[in-house]
Amino acid sequence: MSADGGSGPVAAEARPVPHGPDVPGLMDAFWAYETALMADDLPTLDALFAPGPDTLRGDAAGLLVGHEAISSFRGGRGGAPARRIVRVEVRALGERHAVVVAITELLRGGRGQQTQVWERSEGGWKVAVAHVAVAAPALDRRIWRVVGTPLVPATTEGGPLTGETVAVKDLFAVAGQRIGAGNPARLAEASPEPRHAAAVEALLGAGAAVTGIAATDELAYSLAGTSTHYGTPPNPRAPHRISGGSSSGSASAVSLGHASLGLGTDTGGSIRVPAAYQGLWGIRTTHGAVPRDGLLPLAPSFDTVGLLARTPGPLARAADVLLHDVDGAAAGTGRAGMLAGAALRTVPGLVELADGDVAEAIDAALRRWAGSRRMERAAAIDEAAHTAWLGAFRTIQAREAWQAHGDWVRVHEGDLGPDVAARFRTARTVTAEQERRAREVRAVAAEEVRGRLGGGVLVVPAASSVAPLLRDSAAGGPLIEAQRERTLRLTCLAGLAGLPAVTVPLRTAAGLPTGVTLVGPAGSDVELIHLAAALEETP
Repeated sequence: MSADGGSGPVAAEARPVPHGPDVPGLMDAFWAYETALMADDLPTLDALFAPGPDTLRGDAAGLLVGHEAISSFRGGRGGAPARRIVRVEVRALGERHAVVVAITELLRGGRGQQTQVWERSEGGWKVAVAHVAVAAPALDRRIWRVVGTPLVPATTEGGPLTGETVAVKDLFAVAGQRIGAGNPARLAEASPEPRHAAAVEALLGAGAAVTGIAATDELAYSLAGTSTHYGTPPNPRAPHRISGGSSSGSASAVSLGHASLGLGTDTGGSIRVPAAYQGLWGIRTTHGAVPRDGLLPLAPSFDTVGLLARTPGPLARAADVLLHDVDGAAAGTGRAGMLAGAALRTVPGLVELADGDVAEAIDAALRRWAGSRRMERAAAIDEAAHTAWLGAFRTIQAREAWQAHGDWVRVHEGDLGPDVAARFRTARTVTAEQERRAREVRAVAAEEVRGRLGGGVLVVPAASSVAPLLRDSAAGGPLIEAQRERTLRLTCLAGLAGLPAVTVPLRTAAGLPTGVTLVGPAGSDVELIHLAAALEETP
């Protein structure tokens, strides 16, 4: 980069004088690295990083281990932000190692710092360890559409949620704010909402404050969280991996500690998938138990209000608030003690739909839980029937999605990301007769799923895999679509039957977050959370 801030090689006259010992050849290698970084010269950058599995690069998003992982990250990010070096400090660490600390200024504003441990080998100086820090943005558009301190204060003091903060998915009405539904064109046309959605009003009335309106996948018609327009929300529990959608921003806000509760929706897994990918607790509530007033629909036959939290306590308290009306009466929460003595029931073949590392984590959890709960095996689901059930779910979802948004999509298809646009093109072709037949299949599926509960709780993987790597996760790409297909085979079961589902966070042997879902009888929502929490307290 030139002294005037333009791109290109780092001009010698623009280089600050390094402070510290003169280490032969080191600064030549440092400036070669800086020139290559600004030019996005990937071969040179690869050559200047030490080969092998022990090389480290860290930043606010997480740690990359090994030359291959670092190279892959650089190849997928599209270059580093333009910057100038304003100060360099050098410290020798013996004959073969040295530390270089560089203070940087981004041309877009803000200062940063880069710390590198260089190692001298036969091939010259190479970076063995690097850490990069830049000024955080005032507003991370990947996570938030609008944020405040708070955006909306609680309407009561001393309620069960006093002190809790909420990230509201950008599908819920917040008075005075617009609903953008993850799409800039829709946001530009939207008008401010006159009143809060029922779920938002309930949380505010219980003492929680709204921190902000969080990102969502476009019109909630995705499970990945890979926004074409705003960028993929970060996943701090699994750096450099996707966040999971469509309640992606709410999940990231909770995982990062920006909010203690995430208010989202779950139609086909949009609470359960981000919970699994980010190691969070989540609940998809019994269908229809929480009012959907003020919620932009996707597919009303399956849309449910859901919640995310880092621990089960706040999740249970918030769910209890949402599942009661303003007079404190139960709103479809079922009878007390529904799950007393309930067995944990596995369905042969379901865990096998997940990748091996996820299946192993679930098996380990079941072995832990076997000491406190009776284990049973439910009847297997015929593969052809399971495929038909998923087809019915997708047909009904598509038909209702087009009914809800088709008029807008006809005008704005070019404003949609490729994956969501493709789904709406398919949805447009679904006929009333196809929907009718799908609803017949759905009725059978719902009865079959409920029958497999047998008075107990079904154990189902929350997602078919751990969160895929960002570099492999192009919107509409084959990997994401294949993962979506397998995951929907798991998540559609609770959706078809309208049942509550609580995601319990687990970890794979490699330490990556995953999750298992407990699916309970209709109305067992809060009790299901308490059961899940008790299981995880099992030694």
